[in-house]
Amino acid sequence: MRHRLEYLLVRGVQMVLRPLPVSALRTIGGPLGLVAYAVDRRHRRIAIDNLTTAFPGRSPRECRRIARHVFRHMGRLLLEVLKLDGMPASALLTLIESDGDDRVREAYRQGRGVLFFSGHFGYWEMFGVGHPLRVAPFSYVERPLDNPLLDAVLSRVRGQTGNSPIARQGGVRRMLRELAANRGVAMLIDQHLHGPDAISVQFFGRPAATTSALAAMALRTGAVVIPFFVLPLPGGRYRLIAEHPVPPPASDAPHAVREFTQRCTDVIEMYVRRYPELWLWMHRRWRAGGAAPAGTPPVDARPSREDGEDG
Repeated sequence: MRHRLEYLLVRGVQMVLRPLPVSALRTIGGPLGLVAYAVDRRHRRIAIDNLTTAFPGRSPRECRRIARHVFRHMGRLLLEVLKLDGMPASALLTLIESDGDDRVREAYRQGRGVLFFSGHFGYWEMFGVGHPLRVAPFSYVERPLDNPLLDAVLSRVRGQTGNSPIARQGGVRRMLRELAANRGVAMLIDQHLHGPDAISVQFFGRPAATTSALAAMALRTGAVVIPFFVLPLPGGRYRLIAEHPVPPPASDAPHAVREFTQRCTDVIEMYVRRYPELWLWMHRRWRAGGAAPAGTPPVDARPSREDGEDG
């Protein structure tokens, strides 16, 4: 019953949003996020604590200000993702500008597939919807939402321009097949991870348990690794960024998987430092335990569980 009520609420919101432009949704979504900031004391506290630790040079007042902006952004993000459902490709193209399409095309020309990665930063869902219209569809690694009705809505949004899902659990073989066929695979790597393929790297100067699957897969297949990010633009538009590929260490280097994972994490940290109000600070990213202190986990390790929101 709870799942059905949540679904009906979301569908009702979608009906209200459908005639509105994205710029109007940003005007509405910001105050909704501030309401969440006021009532959700637990996640507000986590966000402020994380910001205070990550930016020791900033005052408590400044950290609270950033936290409010984070909640405002998440309110906007929620409404804008719902708006994307069923939007025609021609309308989507008018909302986006791209930086790095040629880098992606060059990566595909190498013939070993492309591994895209990012974090819960900016409008990450927009990359999956918009990029296939500019270059090519890809597959994305996901864990289904707890509510199967809402999961169907999100899957429809993510797949409406040709993308395909890969289940997080047991998806390694599918990922290998996609890369062998010179296709793209995307994943988010910025949340705390439990399991045998978790590896500890530095994120804002603190150890953070992070998936090793991206680095291990890249070293195994030779796929090009490209970070992606989506920034908001004025007028309800988006800037899709495919960054320069992350150079891999030598495959026989000591702790190559850890070094590669650190390089990828450093790119995410660079963007979060530039735009701290666009990252999911209310997630408990830094926790004791959960990651291997040393070694190189195999790419085909048994499935693990990633906490929090999946992307």
